[in-house]
Amino acid sequence: MADDLRTRFTAELKTSMLAKDAARTSSLRMITAKLKDADIAARPSGVDKVPDDQVIAMLRGMVKSRAESAALYRQGNRLDLAEKEEAEIAVIEGFLPQQMDEAAMAAAVDAAVAEAGATSVKDMGKVMALLRAQHGAVMDMAKAGPLVKSRLGA
Repeated sequence: MADDLRTRFTAELKTSMLAKDAARTSSLRMITAKLKDADIAARPSGVDKVPDDQVIAMLRGMVKSRAESAALYRQGNRLDLAEKEEAEIAVIEGFLPQQMDEAAMAAAVDAAVAEAGATSVKDMGKVMALLRAQHGAVMDMAKAGPLVKSRLGA
């Protein structure tokens, strides 16, 4: 899928350039540059192209940093800059897998708690590791953490 994502980045970049969509083109160029940086950083460990899960994690990190920036711009009453960040978020999110809804997340947390045999907050690391391994691409771990903590009685 990483090659599939890479192919999609390239194809959509060409399409946006032909459509003269400057904002989308800029966002896609930013994504491909960040991906190239990640590939270069991984070379010393013998990896030519970073795997899918790392590409998706990179995209999530890009969304998170832009959301934080947009919030700060809104606080500073710089709506033009906030809207630019939010437009970039929309482009990036188009490449991310659909996130689990609350009900599916709650069911996955319950299943992971049962599978890990977790009984207290001390077992939270085991449960989170299971969730990350099984649902890392489609689950927001920042939302899962408090849910796991509440299930384990904290």
